[in-house]
Amino acid sequence: MRMTKNGPLYQLTFLPKLLPINCYIIDEETELTLVDAALSLHAKQILLSIRVMQKPLTQIIITHAHMDHLGALDAIKREWPDAVVSMSSRDARLLAGDTSPLPGEPDSPIKGGVPTNIRTQPDRLLKEGDRVGSLEVVNTPGHTPGSISLLDTRNRFLIVGDALQTHGGIAVSGTFKALFPFPALATWNKKIALESAKKIKKLDPQLLAVGHGKMMVHPLKALESAILESEKKNWH
Repeated sequence: MRMTKNGPLYQLTFLPKLLPINCYIIDEETELTLVDAALSLHAKQILLSIRVMQKPLTQIIITHAHMDHLGALDAIKREWPDAVVSMSSRDARLLAGDTSPLPGEPDSPIKGGVPTNIRTQPDRLLKEGDRVGSLEVVNTPGHTPGSISLLDTRNRFLIVGDALQTHGGIAVSGTFKALFPFPALATWNKKIALESAKKIKKLDPQLLAVGHGKMMVHPLKALESAILESEKKNWH
């Protein structure tokens, strides 16, 4: 595991060279928030990282319901039973095993590792504009129907889950990158993912923190390039 710090944001990266999977710890001064929970085999390292910081884990937020983002959730919740688990109401349906489309949604099949054996269910269902500590919820669907991003209102750092990737080159979810194709293969709807990327760009984040790949400081130009590439590859 590799830990990278930028201000109050700690990125934990598992298998950083081969198959990077990230989760994040946000320092809220007197307590901690965990964003995403990697795979089940990463639970011990996540829990050790939390213990080393010597502050209580009070919040767990899941950006979307894929196994590489919530695999260790049960183990972490056992260690920190009072931590409030939050995710979008839409992806909570996936977590509960319901992969059917909602009225008005495109009939795109749900892709990627949808969980089948996670017992922990969310304590709180999030919607656009909700706050969890310093983090504000931004709806960024596309990778999954209920994917969310989290904007730290203190510094405009944005955690986007798999709405974008930086490993193998920055890309909007659904844009195939030969060096790291997995997020594209697991994307529910490319068109909606592109609209979410444009929404992210308008937020003018000062740091981009993704589910797969290194954090990117001042990412606006790179975001613009990724959006153009998505438009060319997927819609021309």
